[in-house]
Amino acid sequence: MMGLTPQLNTITGVRAFSTTRHGGVSAAPFASLNLGSHVGDLPAAVQKNRQRLVQALKLPHEPCWLNQVHENTVVRLMSGACADTPEADASYTNVKGTVLAIQTADCLPILLAADDGSEIAAIHSGWRSLAAGIIRATLEQFSSSPQRIHAWLGPAIGSEHFEVGDDVRSAMLDLNTEHESAFKPYGEKYLADLTAIASQTLRSLGVNTIEASQICTYANAEDYFSFRRDGQTGRMASLIWME
Repeated sequence: MMGLTPQLNTITGVRAFSTTRHGGVSAAPFASLNLGSHVGDLPAAVQKNRQRLVQALKLPHEPCWLNQVHENTVVRLMSGACADTPEADASYTNVKGTVLAIQTADCLPILLAADDGSEIAAIHSGWRSLAAGIIRATLEQFSSSPQRIHAWLGPAIGSEHFEVGDDVRSAMLDLNTEHESAFKPYGEKYLADLTAIASQTLRSLGVNTIEASQICTYANAEDYFSFRRDGQTGRMASLIWME
């Protein structure tokens, strides 16, 4: 299965992976590895794609999917198997075998792991959840200090394609004036750099070890779904678990 393997995998006991759109059974516009059950794809196709994911990565359990709502709720998942789909934009666990999963198609997936492999988290970072403080809320779940947490920032819409209004810029500057550097004037609007905003936020909260994929979902139509580019489309997944 095609995808990205973050450097988080070098932490003992931690495994992480981020999918592309390749390797599934869904038909256009969801072709082919759509993992989102909420986008209009055939439920049987989504289920088959999720089964393929479990088999290809040899996951210890089915991923714990979230109903992502662009806010700042973090759910603590304390068992391997997940019976429901919580409404949240981040998940945390210190239980081996619990597979955390974030779905994206332009928003920024963030995976976190303590340097001793004892606890992990996954964050769905759109501009609304970033503005609501989702990163801080997730870091507060950790027993480890921020200096001991490693972060991976996955594929997301790049700064050359993420056009936003002054409302987004104002929300980010209210969060941290340092975010001014992540906005470039573009006519009456701005081009925003989600990855830069998230990186600045992590560093301001004490996380210093950050790896960013720097892959733009909008610009890479062959490999990645993009909601802003295509409208109706599929979802990738970024996953992290402890063996």
